[in-house]
Amino acid sequence: MSSTVLVTGGTGNLGRHTVPLLSARGCGVRILTRHPRTAADGVEYAGGDTVAGDGLAEAMEGMDVVLHLAGGPKGDDVATRNVAEAARAAGVGHLLLISVIGADAVPIGYFRRKAESERILADSGVPWTVLRAAQFHEFAHGMVRGIAKLPVVPVLKDVRLEPVAVQDVAARLAELTVGPPQGLVADLAGPEVLPLETLIDDLPGRRRPHLRIAVPGAVGHAYRSEANLAGPEATRGTGTWREYLAALPAAAA
Repeated sequence: MSSTVLVTGGTGNLGRHTVPLLSARGCGVRILTRHPRTAADGVEYAGGDTVAGDGLAEAMEGMDVVLHLAGGPKGDDVATRNVAEAARAAGVGHLLLISVIGADAVPIGYFRRKAESERILADSGVPWTVLRAAQFHEFAHGMVRGIAKLPVVPVLKDVRLEPVAVQDVAARLAELTVGPPQGLVADLAGPEVLPLETLIDDLPGRRRPHLRIAVPGAVGHAYRSEANLAGPEATRGTGTWREYLAALPAAAA
């Protein structure tokens, strides 16, 4: 029997890749968005806001599963609490969350809010699944592209990343969504672990002088100990960093 799935963040980068895969698996999909639109391609839209908590009860009516992809630089934990409480009240049978590798080990605000979101799910009373993923290629690209434009490029020498293709994450989420709740599943990372300097040097264009600096304090210790990287039990995607760059239009690279 096909499931009905409410997707928060369904119009974002990850959501745009995940929703078609859910539809292809026979799921009835409803997207929660602040800007609802007319149903199209078999996908419904419901108005709501995860941080404010608006529209969640109505959006979850008749839903078997909630896939919580909405996120941002602030308010992730607040949004997750609102979603989890609404899911419990609606009798949702499976609540899924996208998180980040190292959520409970890297002392940065974004990671801490993801860790709190994971705890909220575990305590929600709703059967749950959490997938921790590495940084998407798009995020890594935006970060290093901005750094590379500086006259002298500051390179955090302790930082290594394993960027993952959003398509790989979407495929794994679609698989998990149609399956049973599994709690915290294996991390999903990219196929390569790359120093930040390599990510910068792989960008096209003129190279500028580098200034290698250490990350201080507890954050530096977390990166030196590779707390942000997946362990040996992780699942690895197939899309590489250089493949991502090669596929970009010249103006965007």
